[in-house]
Amino acid sequence: MNLAVRTMMPLMLALAPGSASPQGAGPGDDKTVIFTPDDPEMAATAQALASLDDFLALSEAPPSDTDRFKLKVKVRDGNVIEHFWVIPFRRTETGFVGILANQPEGVHNVVLGQNVEFTRDDISDWGYTRAGRQVGSFTVCVMFDKMSKEEADCMRDKYGFDC
Repeated sequence: MNLAVRTMMPLMLALAPGSASPQGAGPGDDKTVIFTPDDPEMAATAQALASLDDFLALSEAPPSDTDRFKLKVKVRDGNVIEHFWVIPFRRTETGFVGILANQPEGVHNVVLGQNVEFTRDDISDWGYTRAGRQVGSFTVCVMFDKMSKEEADCMRDKYGFDC
């Protein structure tokens, strides 16, 4: 059987202060979009990884008009892989740690709000907000093509995506 990669579509991309759920997210707000590992649209991950060093440097000394720095990381549970936004995150001696910001659907070894440790090899995307607009979040932009035009336009308008 082909390994399906479950990519979480967090529609609210930042945590509310003191909360472990995406800002403004309700129970039906997270969407899961399934891609096969050879899906050509997942070139978005390659684009994100090519600029990861610049993003990490920026996250360590963020300009005043930026916030909500996040990383998307893969979590494995047996043969299932699911990608989650981790917000906030920080570097450690061995990699990174942060709070899982999405409700798992395919994996059962993590829960929403859990502190997770991960390495650079687990990162599949990054993003942040600059002056109220989304920067990065390359995989989210790819997912807009999988939505209806109305839903994608609503998400672009509501959450500041320019893709």
